[in-house]
Amino acid sequence: MKAVFAALLVFVTVSSAFAKYFPKTGKRIPQTLSRGWGDQLIWAQTYEEALFWSRSKNKPLMVLFHLEDCPHSQALKKVFSENNEIQKTLDEDFIVLNLVYETTDKHLSPDGQYVPRIIFVDPTMTVRADITGRYSNRMYAYETGDIKLLITNMQKAKKLLKSEL
Repeated sequence: MKAVFAALLVFVTVSSAFAKYFPKTGKRIPQTLSRGWGDQLIWAQTYEEALFWSRSKNKPLMVLFHLEDCPHSQALKKVFSENNEIQKTLDEDFIVLNLVYETTDKHLSPDGQYVPRIIFVDPTMTVRADITGRYSNRMYAYETGDIKLLITNMQKAKKLLKSEL
């Protein structure tokens, strides 16, 4: 009996380590707005809506620019959507918007229009140009190997929110 209980305990522990993140409120119906970047997240439909949610909920906004037919965007989407830490942090602490088109707001393309590109905006509607990726010629670009840097930048956006506002 003890052996069966021990095996069951090991199975539960191992399976929970590989489990996909689900929000505290339970599994949500996937949104088409996620475009595969995090089906259980609540995505804003427009930049204006995202800014409103950011301000009213006092949460930073993460804007993700990508293209459906871009191999770099597709590779990042796979790693991004499968990373439980990213999904959990976004669900609990961020407003999220993903765009497959460019906006007319030049603040969202401070160093050009390229994909994939991730920009952070604080609730005062200030684009955080100081939160950048690792490339000097594409300052807001992230690749599959940059997931740890993206997580660090997400934490930085949360910390700046608490220290500056």
